[in-house]
Amino acid sequence: MRVGMLTSGGDCQSLNATMRGVGKALFSMYNDLTIFGFEDGYHGLIYSQYHQMERKEFSGILTRGGTILGTSRTPFKLINEPDVNGLNKVASMVHTYKQLKLDCLIVLGGNGSLKTANLLSEQGLNVIGCPKTIDNDLWGTDMTFGFHSAVAVATNAIDCIHSTAASHKRVFIVEIMGHKVGMMTLYAGLAGGADIILIPEMPYHIESVCAAIEQRYQGGSPFSIIAVAEGAMSYEDAQLSKKELKKKLENSKYPSVSYELADQIFQRTGIEVRVTVPGHTQRGGEPVPYDRVLATQFGVEAANLVKKGEFGNMVAMKNNIITKIPLKEVAGKLKQVDPNSQLVQEAKEIGISFGD
Repeated sequence: MRVGMLTSGGDCQSLNATMRGVGKALFSMYNDLTIFGFEDGYHGLIYSQYHQMERKEFSGILTRGGTILGTSRTPFKLINEPDVNGLNKVASMVHTYKQLKLDCLIVLGGNGSLKTANLLSEQGLNVIGCPKTIDNDLWGTDMTFGFHSAVAVATNAIDCIHSTAASHKRVFIVEIMGHKVGMMTLYAGLAGGADIILIPEMPYHIESVCAAIEQRYQGGSPFSIIAVAEGAMSYEDAQLSKKELKKKLENSKYPSVSYELADQIFQRTGIEVRVTVPGHTQRGGEPVPYDRVLATQFGVEAANLVKKGEFGNMVAMKNNIITKIPLKEVAGKLKQVDPNSQLVQEAKEIGISFGD
């Protein structure tokens, strides 16, 4: 049995834990097994940069953040375009796969990475996907590995802000990762006790945000914590076309939505506002226990799919059961926060404002 494996896209906690699950399970299933690790994501598959992974590489990495194989972003929208030297990327990946006589390629990645995985599957390669993303925005699975670990980091950032916000009687904005989906911000905001949560799926009105802050002041709470997804936008911006919004962002004097929001709040209320951006710390550090367990389950199930020959699938969790879903059903679909979901409604019932 000859298996290739790669990690693609943004890194996150539990990539190593998932590879460990795959490797340990496969080595227990096959006496004659060779695993090739492609370095730096699809880049390694395109340019034949790989090494044979020994059994010992899968030990001692359960709690290690990042990825021992390295990763890179290979945008799907550019995958069919030749590289700077005119190389056909897709043809090169197929060539590397066949040259190594692989029986299967296991891809650990998010939306774009799994779209490419599906493309390779359509090219006739045996491919299995594992759902990785801190955003938990992959369609077809209730949970992705990396999400809970990133939420823990973001929640800790909010926790640490509370004492200084209360001491100085200020408004603090904590900007959390999430360009198109606000799942991380919703969970971290709830877990961290944020007073206002702003996510891409629910465009906000600045008047509503300021009203929520002033209402807290009038009620005897002289500080507010706002959890803001980096992709959050005002109702006015949400009405713009993609072209108009892009032009606005290019000409903006603000580094991100949080700084624009801070300025608007100060201009309207006169209250001091500070912005904290945890940034890539949300991708780093050790995975939390939940992710270690989930990653192990996903890794083992990926190995089971290899053994069963059930290729063209992504490992998934549905109703707390580890199962599979066809890659073609996942590719190109995004799972977003439902503004009418039970969790959002419960947040509103305890007084959290979404600026809507």
